[in-house]
Amino acid sequence: MTSTNEKQQTLIVNPLKDLNVIKALASEPRIKMLELLRHKRLNINEIAEAMNQPQSTVATNASILEDAGLIVSEAAKAKKGNQKICSPAFNEILIKFPEDEDVEKDFVKIEMPLGLFTDYSVTAPCGLCSREKIIGMLDLPDSFLNPERMKAGLLWCTSGYFEYKFPNNTLSDPREVKKLELMMELSSETPGTNSNWPSDITVWINRTEIATWTCPGDYGDHRGKFTPEWWKLEGSQYGLLKHFSVTEEGSFIDGVKVSDVTLKDLDMRNHHSIRVKVGVKDNARYMGGMNIFGKGFGNYDQGIVMQIYF
Repeated sequence: MTSTNEKQQTLIVNPLKDLNVIKALASEPRIKMLELLRHKRLNINEIAEAMNQPQSTVATNASILEDAGLIVSEAAKAKKGNQKICSPAFNEILIKFPEDEDVEKDFVKIEMPLGLFTDYSVTAPCGLCSREKIIGMLDLPDSFLNPERMKAGLLWCTSGYFEYKFPNNTLSDPREVKKLELMMELSSETPGTNSNWPSDITVWINRTEIATWTCPGDYGDHRGKFTPEWWKLEGSQYGLLKHFSVTEEGSFIDGVKVSDVTLKDLDMRNHHSIRVKVGVKDNARYMGGMNIFGKGFGNYDQGIVMQIYF
């Protein structure tokens, strides 16, 4: 069955089992309907007008999406009778094949707090904050040296990087590594927020460039699930949870191959730690900044998570 998380509002679709969801998504008009609803709750008449389609066609597609659990609707009073108000059920929809059962059981998970970076270089606007307050001074790169950075739940910068050293558990385990995966909640960064603000965010492992993901925007249309109340609504509220992985076949973002860098290129057996760097290059095509969300911020309440599968 489809895996959901009420707090994270993410739908993970298993294409081997969730055929009703796959079929509901296999329609350009229904995809456009989901895109419309992503920005604003609408009734059937408003959707029909925006898409220039008959009301009956829109109503049918809305029912299909609702049956698949992709949208929710509620009745509201209209000038004449009732109207059906539609809204999306999830912020994100991920289609992912399940891991082999044996692989799922044999893994090591390490969660790194955002503030435990071992190296950094950032350009302003930049800053960091804990669940309780802003740490140091805004737009001052030296604030990232403040000892209170250990409590950081949100880091942001216009360009630059943060590097972390994870313990290398492969050195004490004779088993062969099948996959290394990183999970982190990311968005671009602009003064205020802008959902259409692309930024090229790059990930390196052991100083080897793995992949670059173009983040669509800086999200602030509503408060993040874990973002504290004191944090201004005009600021970045949440990001998208991205999965960066490396296997014997190459490197992947959310299960889609993006480069030919393999586990062999990481040479993990010859490193005492596993270095992970995430940043925006000075020469990136889209230099739209970066937010990294950690504990107490965004939609996922986690630091940077590494999983090593044997």
